[in-house]
Amino acid sequence: MKNTALTDKHIALGAKIVPFAGYNMPVTYEGINAEHATVRTGVGVFDVSHMGEFILKGDNALDLIQRVTSNDASKLFDGKVQYSCLPNKDGGIVDDLLVYRIDEKSYMLVVNASNIEKDWNWIKQFNDKDVEMHNISDKTSLLAIQGPKATDALQTLTDVDLASMEYYTFVKGTFAGVNNVIISATGYTGAGGFEIYFDNEHADKIWDAIFEAGKAYNIKPIGLGARDTLRLEMGFCLYGNDIDDSTSPIEAGLGWITKFTKEFTNSGALLAQKEAGIQKKLVGFEMIDRGIPRHDYEIADAEGNIIGKVTSGTQAPSLQKAIGMGYVAKDFAKEGTEIFINIRNTPIKAKIVKFPFYK
Repeated sequence: MKNTALTDKHIALGAKIVPFAGYNMPVTYEGINAEHATVRTGVGVFDVSHMGEFILKGDNALDLIQRVTSNDASKLFDGKVQYSCLPNKDGGIVDDLLVYRIDEKSYMLVVNASNIEKDWNWIKQFNDKDVEMHNISDKTSLLAIQGPKATDALQTLTDVDLASMEYYTFVKGTFAGVNNVIISATGYTGAGGFEIYFDNEHADKIWDAIFEAGKAYNIKPIGLGARDTLRLEMGFCLYGNDIDDSTSPIEAGLGWITKFTKEFTNSGALLAQKEAGIQKKLVGFEMIDRGIPRHDYEIADAEGNIIGKVTSGTQAPSLQKAIGMGYVAKDFAKEGTEIFINIRNTPIKAKIVKFPFYK
């Protein structure tokens, strides 16, 4: 198991450490519900240094990105971030990722921790035009400072006007006295905030500076447990649960990042699927009767026929109710449709609702 540059900090803070995507990662400090509330109402810090970062450089960097990703990266400008995915050749998804345009010939791709090697090898096989590729994952730390008080808590640490940064933009600047830090107005919580990328050697200094600056805002460290409940309340997909090598971006409701204005891996088949209509769809549902849906639980109709499967589920702390995501046959995907989740061989009533769960 690998450690992040901050693992010792998490242990000293009493975090419960679990293996995740090949790393020892903090799952909770004081409890998922308390940490979840901190991010929704205040400000919290996630160490997500296990994520992968690739730099692509050269005259043909954009061309390579356009061929392997589903979204249209030609729409990016310097300092702009885009959500996208890497389609495979069989109608599924290799991974979802963020694309950062540093300049016309330089990009950073941010990929899921469990897929670093897989994504690298996937992209590399299409690199037939000498694009310079650098996997900087092992030397890069990433902190997500999330919550409505994140801007105020961080502003004293940088000259960058954080309040004026638009969602899904980034700047390279000085942060906590460290040069060359990427400050990105992105996140996976729906609570607002920033993600900060920097070299591992600065990890302790930046972590300490953030907690010192955030003292007045009751800033707290947050584990991966609350990261999951926060993203689920927003209906954000988690790779390996809600999307994977067998789920199409069209079925997953990711048509908005699947642009047929260009050719990319398997774009012809995905366009045909879009035009013909999908047979199953990723939906959100909330439980009507008591019970918590879990990954892989069966979804049934009123007659007990199996119509789908749960991909993610939890008791949502902000909503005080159980919610989930899952794929259902298209005839059952309409908002308000009553469905049943088979929990320990008992059908428990639920209904289809629109994303996001938390508004």
